[in-house]
Order: sequence, then C-alpha cells, then structure tokens
Amino acid sequence: MSATEVLVTHPQVARCIPMEELPCKPYCMVRNEGLHSSSGLATAGFRTAKYIPEEWMQNNYAKYYQSFADRDTAENVRNESKSLMSERERLTQDTQANSTKKLGERLQDIFFWKSELKREIEDLLAETELLLQQKRRLEIALDATEIAFFISTDNLQNRERRQGPDLVKDIVEDELLREVDLIRNVQGVLKRTLDEVIKQIRRNRDIKELLEMDWSDKYEAYKIDVKAGGLNNQSTNIQFHPNSAKFEDNSSTPQSWAEFTHCNIYKAEQERMASINLRALVDNVLLETSQDLRCQYDRVNAAFNQRLEELSDAKARLEHHLRKILEQIAAQEKNIANLKQAIKDKEAPLKVAQTRLYERTYRPNVELTRDPAQLNLICEVNEITESIALLQEKLKEAQISLENMENTRMTLEKEIAIKANSIFIDSEKCLKHRERYPTIIRLSGYQ
Repeated sequence: MSATEVLVTHPQVARCIPMEELPCKPYCMVRNEGLHSSSGLATAGFRTAKYIPEEWMQNNYAKYYQSFADRDTAENVRNESKSLMSERERLTQDTQANSTKKLGERLQDIFFWKSELKREIEDLLAETELLLQQKRRLEIALDATEIAFFISTDNLQNRERRQGPDLVKDIVEDELLREVDLIRNVQGVLKRTLDEVIKQIRRNRDIKELLEMDWSDKYEAYKIDVKAGGLNNQSTNIQFHPNSAKFEDNSSTPQSWAEFTHCNIYKAEQERMASINLRALVDNVLLETSQDLRCQYDRVNAAFNQRLEELSDAKARLEHHLRKILEQIAAQEKNIANLKQAIKDKEAPLKVAQTRLYERTYRPNVELTRDPAQLNLICEVNEITESIALLQEKLKEAQISLENMENTRMTLEKEIAIKANSIFIDSEKCLKHRERYPTIIRLSGYQ
C-alpha cells in the first residue's frame, strides 16, 4: 500500500479532502521507478520506505484541513451546545416548576383527605363516647334489675312464712310472679342490647384505627411532599439517587388512592350511622323496660295494699268476735258459778227433807202412816232431786259451752296472730322492702 493510499484512507482526511484534489503520481517504493527514481549501489539502503516531498506537503495540507474541519466542527458543537443548554435549562426549569406545582396540588389533595379523615375520626370518637354512655346506662339498668329481682324474690320468700290458711296463692303472689318473669325478660333484652353495643363499640374502634392508620400515612406523605416541594437547586440536602426514577411494584394509582380513603370514610360513616341507630334503640329499650317494670311495681304494690286491707278487715272482724266471745266466756263462767251455787244451795233442803223422812221411819206401829206430811216430804225430796238433776244438766251444758267458747277463743286468737303475722310480712317485710325498689330514673340507666 502506498503513502497516498494511506493518506486517502485516513478517516479524518477522507472527510475533508476529496480524492480528485490530491496529486496522483504513480510511485512504487519497492521498484523505485518513476521521475525521481535513483539507481546504483551507492543508494542502496536509503531508498526504501521514505516519503517524497509531494507526500510531505500533502500530509501537511491534510493536517491543515483537519484542523480547519475540527475548528469548524467545534464551533458548530459550541453553538449547538449553547442552544441545547439554553433550551434544556428552560425545559428543566419548566419541568421543575411543573413538578413543584404538581406537588402543591398533591399536597392539597392529601390535605383535603387528611382533613376528611380527621373530621370522620373526631365524629367517630364523639359517637363512640356517646355509645359508651349508653353502655354505662345499660349496665346501670342491669344492676337496677338485679336489685328489683332480689326484692321480688325476697317478697315471695317472705310470704312463704305465712301460716295456716293465710298461706294462700292470692293476687299478690300472682303479681309478684309476673314481676319476676318480667324482670327476667327485661334482663334478657338488656343483656342482648348490651352485647350489641359492645360489638358496635368494637367495630367503631376498629374502623377508627383503620382511619387513624390512613390519616397517619397521609400525615407522613404530607410531610414528605412538603419536604420534597420545599427542595430547590440551592438546597444543601440534595444528592444523586440513580435508581429513584421508577414506579414501585406496590405503588397505587391516584384513582385507587382516592378510592381507598373514600371507601374507609364510607365504612366509617356506615358504622357511625349504625351506632346512632343503636343508641336510639337503647333509648327506646331503656324507656320501655323501665316503664314496664315500674307499672308492674305499681300493680304489685296495689295488690299488696288491697291484700293488707283484706287482712286488716279480717283481723278487725276476728278481734271483734274475740271480744264478744270473751264477754260470753266471762258471762258463762259466772253462770256456771251460779249454777254450782244453786246446786249447793239445794243440798241443805234435801238434807232436811230426807232427815225428816228418815226420822219419821221410827214412828211406832200404826203411827207409821202415809199421812199428807209424809207424802209432801216425799214430793219435796223428789222435787229437790229433780231440781238438782236439772241444774247439774244445765251446768254440764254451760261447761260444754264454756269449753267450746274457750276453743273458739284460742282459734280466734290464733287466727288473729296469723293475720297479724301476714300483715307484718306484707307491710313490714315486703312493702317496706319494696321502698328500695329502683326508681324509673335508675331503671332508665341514670345514676
């Protein structure tokens, strides 16, 4: 390959110098043939691998052209670089301003949803607190029903201590049994309602925790975006993060991001409305149960008062008859004493008549006659004997009557004691105890 071919094939020279402008003289360095060829042994060893002057000049011209071309290219590159730098500087500033604007808009979106979450959390907290108050009311009402149940069962147990015929299944016992059944039913309703309130409170707290987590995430995102939006080219805490310009695999879209928070708020509103409805239900339950219990309480008290009137009336009647029987007992005792005295008073006349008859049996012979005196004495003895027999029979009747009246007296006294015991149980052990029955305010769940 010749030097000319070497220059022509040089990439930079080939770009600047056309082929037709270069001298094209055939020159063979191997054969040493041409216009300036030399021959002879004296030039042996100096005629190979050397440039000719034309080639030297061509090489210089090539360098000149290369320098010119490089300068021209450099000037073009500088101009283009200046234009590119100006254009890219504007583009970078516009893009950075747009990014800052987008960050500001994003901050507004985050602030809006964060405010909505905060409002919903506060509403949910207030609603949960109101529901906790209803829970406390239910617990107070349940405690009050326990007191009412104890009083009712205690009344039934006390009335079991009634005696004799007073141990009767009367209207009071029927009303007390109804009261016990009513209290049991009310307790069942209150317990079921309390369970629902506890579940609703748990659901409120769960959704509040979900909202708080969402609010916390938005709070952190808001701080991060505020920090990011506050960065500028003069910030001291900026650095290269080569792998940051990518989307994370777990990243969300703006639509899914907004739907997520909206769904959380919607769930919270649903739970809050359920809580409001449950509070209204609790109000109705407490109102109705307290009214039912107090109405039954009034019915039981009315039955007690009616029964006490009946017992008091029966006791008064028994006492009246006892007074009458005592009067009759006293009169009968006096009558018995009189009868005994009358019988005793007949002993002397009988003795006289019998002695007279006895003495007259000693009359001698014919003097022992049945004269009028003898007949009269015999009649007198028979009459006195008959009188004594009649008096003794009447005395026996009087004694039997007295014994019967004594038995009646004891029966009346026992009945009066039974009635007094029943009155004591109903009035002192039952009605007095029922004064501690919970008021309608406490049965409604208030202190």
